[in-house]
Parts: sequence; C-alpha cells; structure tokens
Amino acid sequence: MRQVTKYQGKKALVLGFGISGINAAHLLVKLGAKVVANDQKTPKDPAVVADLKADGIEVITGENPLWLADEDFDVVVKNPGIPYDVPLVQKFMAQKTPIITEAELASEIFAGHLIAVTGSNGKTTTTTLIEKMVAKSNPYQTAYAGNIGVSFSKTAEKMGADDTIVAELSSFQLMGAPTIHPHIAVITNIFANHLDYHKNRENYINAKLNITRNQTKDDYLIINWDRDEWQAVARRSNATVIPFSRLNKSHEGAYEQDGMIYWRDEAIMAAKDIRLIGPQNVENALAAIAAAKLSGVSNEDIVAVLTTFSGVRHRLQYVMDYQGRRFYNDSKSTDIEATEVALQGFEQPVILLAGGLDRGYTFERLVPYFKKHVKAIIVFGECKQQMKDAAEQAGIAKIVETENAVTAVPEAWKLSEPGDVILLSPANASWDQFPSFEVRGDEFIKAVEELTGQKEQN
Repeated sequence: MRQVTKYQGKKALVLGFGISGINAAHLLVKLGAKVVANDQKTPKDPAVVADLKADGIEVITGENPLWLADEDFDVVVKNPGIPYDVPLVQKFMAQKTPIITEAELASEIFAGHLIAVTGSNGKTTTTTLIEKMVAKSNPYQTAYAGNIGVSFSKTAEKMGADDTIVAELSSFQLMGAPTIHPHIAVITNIFANHLDYHKNRENYINAKLNITRNQTKDDYLIINWDRDEWQAVARRSNATVIPFSRLNKSHEGAYEQDGMIYWRDEAIMAAKDIRLIGPQNVENALAAIAAAKLSGVSNEDIVAVLTTFSGVRHRLQYVMDYQGRRFYNDSKSTDIEATEVALQGFEQPVILLAGGLDRGYTFERLVPYFKKHVKAIIVFGECKQQMKDAAEQAGIAKIVETENAVTAVPEAWKLSEPGDVILLSPANASWDQFPSFEVRGDEFIKAVEELTGQKEQN
C-alpha cells in the first residue's frame, strides 16, 4: 500500500454504503481523514453501522440530508450507482467539491501493476481470464477486484509494489476516477448501456475513456477492433493501441483467422478449444491474451486457462444436464447485445427465458436471432409485452407469459425436448423483480434444482 498524505486532516463524506462505500470509509480513516458516512437507507444489519462508529466514523442513515452540503467537506466519495442528478450531489457539484469513487481511492494507494478492464459486455469474463493467466506466470500476488464484486480499495491495501491487480471498472466507477492510470487498459466493446444514467451515448463513451485518459505512449490500450466506431475511440487515447479482432481486421495484436487464435502472427491455439462457448467468449479470450502477452505470460499458461476455465457465474454459466436438456444461467445479460451474443453460442434449439425492467426499449433487433435459434420463449417482467411482440415478429409459435425467471423454469420444461437448451438470458436489468442480476440468477438455479432434484454442476 502506497502512503498517501493528501487526506490527512481532511473532512470526507462517503455517500452510500455497500462494499465500496464501507471499505472506502475505513480506508479514509487510515489515511487520516475525519469521515462522515451517509446512506439513504438504514442497513438491515446493525453491525454495519456499529463497525463504522467503532472506527470513529459519524454515521447518518435513512436520508440524504441537503444540509450535508453545508458542512465544508474536502472530498465526497460517492457510491458509483448514485446518479449525479440527485439533489445532494448536485449541491456538491455546484460548490465544486471533488466527487470521486472508491476506484479513485484504490488507485491512489496501489503502488503495484494495474490492469484495468471496462466495456459494455464481457468485462467480468475478461477480467477473470486475465487474472488467471497472469497468476500462473507471476511469482508475486495477483488478484481481481472492482465491479467484479470485490472491493478494489480493500484489495489494494493488501498488495505491494510487485503485485498485480486486474480491476473491472464500470462507467459509473470511472466517472469518479480522474487520476486512475493503469499500465494496461482494456475496452472490450461499447454498446448503448446505461443511457438512463449517462443521458446520451457520448457521455457514456467519455466515461469509458477515463480508463485511458492518463495513459501515455509507455502504456497500452487493448481495444476491440471489429467496429469502425471503436477504432475511432482508440484514436482518442495517447497510449500504445493494441487491437484485438475476432473478425480478422488487424494483425497488430490478438486475432482469430481460419479458426486459429493468433498473437502478432504467432499461433496460440484453435478457437474451438476455448472451453467457454460463443463468439463473445472468443472476443473475451482475445482481449485477455493481449493483456497476458503484454504481461509476459507464456503461451502454455494462456492455453491452460482457456481450455479449462468454464465461465463466470451468471454469464452463460452451465448449470446442468437433465434428461437430455442443458440449462444455462445468463442472468448477467442485462442488455440486448448480451442476449444476441448468447444466442449465437448455441447450435441446439433454445427455449429462451427473457424479460425484466422496462427501460422503454423494444426488441426488434432480437428478431433475426430469435428466428435462427429460438424454438420457444417464456417472457416475464415489466417488458414482457415488448419481448412478446418481438417473438411474434420472429414467428415463434410457442410464447408463454409468466411472472418471473423462477416461474419460467417449469414452463420452459413443459415446452422442451431432449437436445434442447433452456437458457435464461433476459436482455434486461433485474430491478423490477430482483435486487440484482446475481439474485435473479441464483433464484433461477434454485428453480432448476427443484425441478430436476439435482444440484448445479460446477
């Protein structure tokens, strides 16, 4: 942990608890700040508040009082999920109080090697692959952290100058990380995510670009080269750009050609030998290979990871086989693009479970994928009618409406036959019915286990 003195004697407000907020509050105390922690909700577990108070932190819960903006805070550490247009945050912005996220704090105290990963889809899988590859070759500590569900700051506290963190960073985290400077940055892709938060696509792209904002030519930006827009984004970076391409559009980095995976004209392995299924996982593998090769990882170690790693939980996660049907949990598919690529990963007929939070989208883009891959669909949640409309356009004969991803499981079973895939890939956020995509996926798996009488197969 690097010694940081800028917070010594300063007054800091932490907005929002959660993993990142709680650890940021404790870290700021260690860095010498006087800390106030505030959350609009009161935690169900009283130990959360007790632990904060035991560290000398003033705790305010149950509201975000506007008078906090009159307390002369030197810095606000905001939970990434809190929008910038809430009244309290707006007041701090008007006063030009610095507003950062836990990712900024973590990057300030971490003295080791930082590999940072962002993108609309594939972040978690790519982050995990890179961490596993680097850990095989690196004699020092390697860990993943960030948006992957592990506190970046708490991990950084434990790591030294020779250690490596592979950090998954969301656009929300990056907006509050003005000085973050990874030696290797990865942008997996950029689609149209979180526009309810960012207001428009340009704001979203700018937030993503914070991952490379402080890089120089001595650093590396690994970026998907398969769309002209992403190539244009790369030109906005000062880093040395390393492309990866599933469509064989560049040989300057990692790419697929004629079924083989290459790194700068050096054959690594056959794409079919990657254990993860689907074209999106070829892209994730290419991004990870580029980061691994730049980090000195051997081809042998890269191949060992790609031929054995079976996937991240909730991201095209294989659950089990039962009576000739294969169940997959892709609850992390919270947007249309993720479901598009999920469907492309299967040659078998698919019984699709889809729906969720209504963000005002329609799903015409899914129609060609429905036509090619989906034999029946179970729709649920706020947007089930819009999903049903797309299924009807695709000519799917078997369309069933149900309440949620749990009640969809027995309905899918009724429609299935041996050889079918039963796939939860909602194409929507979970918040209309579940607190997170993780909970949605876990409840889906429980429903599958109850239906089959078997435990998930890890």
